[in-house]
Amino acid sequence: VQLQASGGGLVQAGGSLRLSCAASGRTYSSYGMGWFRQAPGKEREFVAAINWSGGSTYYADSVYGRFTISRDNAKNTVHLQMNSLKPEDTAVYYCAARPGRLDVRSRVDYWGQGTLVTVSS
Repeated sequence: VQLQASGGGLVQAGGSLRLSCAASGRTYSSYGMGWFRQAPGKEREFVAAINWSGGSTYYADSVYGRFTISRDNAKNTVHLQMNSLKPEDTAVYYCAARPGRLDVRSRVDYWGQGTLVTVSS
């Protein structure tokens, strides 16, 4: 499975960005998908996850109420709408996936290449 992330860039604090991740290659009947991020000098951390059907979503406390994860199963794509961005959101954002009906909070089988989000103050 290949995950291709896009949508990163430079934005001012308070602004918005929308990340996208498309899955290709070997297909499964269902995937849990999500996003993690890694800031300079810090460990990679969970941001948001969505289960195979899109019926359940999960967020880190730091982004709850500002970020929204969604998916388009017909296109094997997941999106992360990021609003009210803060300088502390600056990081490389990684798309993640795992086959099956569980989400990526407990296990990630596939990682995307990462897309850089920079939020200026």
